[in-house]
Amino acid sequence: MALIEATLADNKFGMDIKDADGHVMRMDIPVEQGGSGSGFRPMQSMLAALCGCSSVDVISILEKQRQVLKGLKIEADGSREEGKEPSLWKKIQIDFKLEGEVEASKAKRAVDLSLEKYCSVAETLRRAGATITYSIYLNGSKID
Repeated sequence: MALIEATLADNKFGMDIKDADGHVMRMDIPVEQGGSGSGFRPMQSMLAALCGCSSVDVISILEKQRQVLKGLKIEADGSREEGKEPSLWKKIQIDFKLEGEVEASKAKRAVDLSLEKYCSVAETLRRAGATITYSIYLNGSKID
């Protein structure tokens, strides 16, 4: 089996995307664009990949720092180039929301290392011209 396999899932644009391990996700386009709105839009999946990639880094780094992470939520939003095809991500804002017994300096270090050194998705988006900014919240309070 190919690393990624995309199969038409309905008579419109919905595709079931499967990886070599059998994990499946649905991709589609909105109803107003002719799809059925039954899955991630392709460009949304890029932000999802960014969140997923960075989460692995942050969790691993905090674990190595012996921090007790009890919860992690990452929210990403962005803007794309207007009036162009293809329309690439131009600006991406990520909010990291951490819960637990984590020192603020170590939370910041983990996020910095993820986005600036380890996360391949972040680097791919940057090389395509996207500016990535972020905020970190620890137990409900924003940290610098």
